[in-house]
Amino acid sequence: MHRVLLAVDRLNAWIGRIAAWSILALTLVISYEVFARYLFRSPTTWAYDASYMLYGTLFMLGGAYTLSRNGHVRGDFLYRTWSPRRQAWMDLVLYFLFFFPGIAALIWAGYLEASRSWAIGERSNSPGAPILYPFKTLIPIVGCLMLLQGAVEVIRCLDCIRTGRWPQRLKDVEELEQQILREAAAARGEGEDAGR
Repeated sequence: MHRVLLAVDRLNAWIGRIAAWSILALTLVISYEVFARYLFRSPTTWAYDASYMLYGTLFMLGGAYTLSRNGHVRGDFLYRTWSPRRQAWMDLVLYFLFFFPGIAALIWAGYLEASRSWAIGERSNSPGAPILYPFKTLIPIVGCLMLLQGAVEVIRCLDCIRTGRWPQRLKDVEELEQQILREAAAARGEGEDAGR
């Protein structure tokens, strides 16, 4: 079972890493627009649409990745003082009260919106008039990825309730301060061992 949990984490990590490249594309688009607008006094007709689609793609596809890394915001000042079992119970209740109903609504509404967009060949109202239906198709896809990751998180909660420990997660990025603190603690430990 643990392999399945990590496989879903890997899938969402892979998608999150691919989506992260949209930051580079977004930076280039906005930089080009600023350069064209202020240096050549010739703004583009496409940069606005490209930037909101790139940002939307990044934001949506990063959701399941962030959930897989336990990186979403929560009332941590209380949560971190609780035992792992109590944390797991709270997470479990909140997943069923809010997360799954919200994700189900996202998938359903996203499907309806994407279907409508494909049916009419929807385009933006801006001067460049780019097509919107591929972008809107991401909404139900992201909902399904979030639903899959949410199911994995529920299994983690149940495992924690049973064992009293949170199951292992994949880790690929750590906060720099955590790395520095760990290295400092290791250096202190080596220094104390040498002094003995």
